[in-house]
Amino acid sequence: MIGAVYGVMFRCVCWLTPVPTVSVYLCAPLAIELYGEVKAENCFILQIFNTMAIEITNSNFDELVLNSDKPVLVDFWAEWCGPCRMVGPVVEELSNDYAGRAVVGKLNVDEHGDIAGRFGIRNIPTLLVFKGGQVVDKQVGVAPKNVLAAKIDAAL
Repeated sequence: MIGAVYGVMFRCVCWLTPVPTVSVYLCAPLAIELYGEVKAENCFILQIFNTMAIEITNSNFDELVLNSDKPVLVDFWAEWCGPCRMVGPVVEELSNDYAGRAVVGKLNVDEHGDIAGRFGIRNIPTLLVFKGGQVVDKQVGVAPKNVLAAKIDAAL
């Protein structure tokens, strides 16, 4: 991935077809440097950010996970965790694969440790699958995409 997210709202519009304007958070200085004017259809940065897993926090956990009408996969991770970095790209792919059918999110245990403690997370990465606000499946440690996909499929 190029650049970092600085929380700058940047408007992307498609330069090839007349589509509605889309908003995305991305590194505006980098996007302008690379493209001049970022266009949705030709902007790989926009595509990357559209497929990212949701950031789950203390403030949105109940709304996004416990009150969701869809199955939810939550990746409990930390930046310093090597195995978490291996699972991260798989979680991002699953977010794209299950868009509209399931919620896929990541929860940083260093920043939101109380939620990790609430669910007894002692090792990371740990991935929990929720359905109807309840944990229905769990994966501790690195797992291939097909294993995690099967867990989501079972909750659909």
